[in-house]
Amino acid sequence: MTEPIISVSGLRGIVGDTLNPEVAMRYVAAFTAQAPAGPFLVSRDGRDSGEMFAEAVHAALHGLGRNSIDAGIAATPTHGVLIRRHAAAGGIQISASHNPSEYNGLKLFSAEGRVIPAGPGGEVLARYRTGQIRWASHDRLGTREDSADPITPHLDAVLATVDVERIRNRRFLVVLDANHGAGSILGLRLLEELGCAVTLLGGRSDGRFAHPPEPTAENLVQVLADVPQVGADVGFCQDPDADRLAVIDESGRYLGEEYTLAMCLDHVLRRRRGAIVTNCASSRMSDDLAAKYGVTLIRSAVGEANVVDAMLGHDAVFGGEGNGGPIDPRVGLVRDSFVGMALLLDAMASRELKISELADELPRYEIVKTKVVLAPEKVAGALDELQRHFSDARHDRLDGLRLDWLDRWLLVRPSNTEPIVRAIAEAGTEAEARRLCEEAAAVLKPAV
Repeated sequence: MTEPIISVSGLRGIVGDTLNPEVAMRYVAAFTAQAPAGPFLVSRDGRDSGEMFAEAVHAALHGLGRNSIDAGIAATPTHGVLIRRHAAAGGIQISASHNPSEYNGLKLFSAEGRVIPAGPGGEVLARYRTGQIRWASHDRLGTREDSADPITPHLDAVLATVDVERIRNRRFLVVLDANHGAGSILGLRLLEELGCAVTLLGGRSDGRFAHPPEPTAENLVQVLADVPQVGADVGFCQDPDADRLAVIDESGRYLGEEYTLAMCLDHVLRRRRGAIVTNCASSRMSDDLAAKYGVTLIRSAVGEANVVDAMLGHDAVFGGEGNGGPIDPRVGLVRDSFVGMALLLDAMASRELKISELADELPRYEIVKTKVVLAPEKVAGALDELQRHFSDARHDRLDGLRLDWLDRWLLVRPSNTEPIVRAIAEAGTEAEARRLCEEAAAVLKPAV
């Protein structure tokens, strides 16, 4: 068996191949070895392998002498809220996010209710690879309890950020595509609390995805048709663990995940000024909004943990990633599709605008994403060559190499799990963004 895909805050793999209960238990042991006192929260998305891994995680925790709290099927942002509610020492969310159904994974949370950052994540990985586990004796085993109400704390936190009565008065019709993930449990309740009539797609949290789980335009063809067919005001599409949100307007136009964050930022900054944080692969719409409202934009390296580090370091009022992951520190320090839904409905209600009109107010850019096969040992030299080739651009090495011009940007960064580099470009037109990626690929080609 090869090793699962491991990031700074978790791992994922194919069930029965790169991921099995033994791997999960070893990883939990590595995580808890240096954790503070207290119980650990355990929850999962709706995948059919989730229950098996949950039982393995609970068993590992008890065998290590740690108590556990089971929240059942719950969204990843809900997991973060519950850690704080239960004063837990940390948490393990069982999910492979947007990966296909044959995958599962473990995402690690600290006592602050956030995914663990790079430093502690590296320590967990080092302990996992040494394989040293100290099991507890029979008289020191941990115990398990259930979270009595895993939904209400998160619901209340989200509702507190918007004008509930104003949204209720609009009686929005909403299509919610939970795609058989964990999002429908809180999503339906939230929308009904906000007075919405809801057409729910994939509401059973069983992991039997009706379409590929990443909420991209090509995966949402049927949902794009459903939104205007039922006369909905907006369509909301979640990934399996509900930390990402894609938006469809009333005509069936895919606004996408980049617009989720940008529209949320615009709404928040109209009412609260302060620093905002996005990662270096997110749309320049965030730059435009920061300039419009006279606030500071901080860019982090790619990854939720890095965004949260920057948010905490700069006392940011809002942040997130352009993959549809808004982060509102008033609710939690996790990407949160429910925050996105509530804020967008609040924006529509407060300004009496359609979701399409909110999107059309923003500058229009096009993003193109490509990849080039490149051995890890050749990455540094290849990035140096790219910087020399694009000498007219402003550059930084925060995460790979980002090159900025007045009207476009290019990011080239190595993958942590594959011998490739990813090239992402944004410009006023798709043709210009694609040209940037192709030019970068041509420069990289001699290094391949």
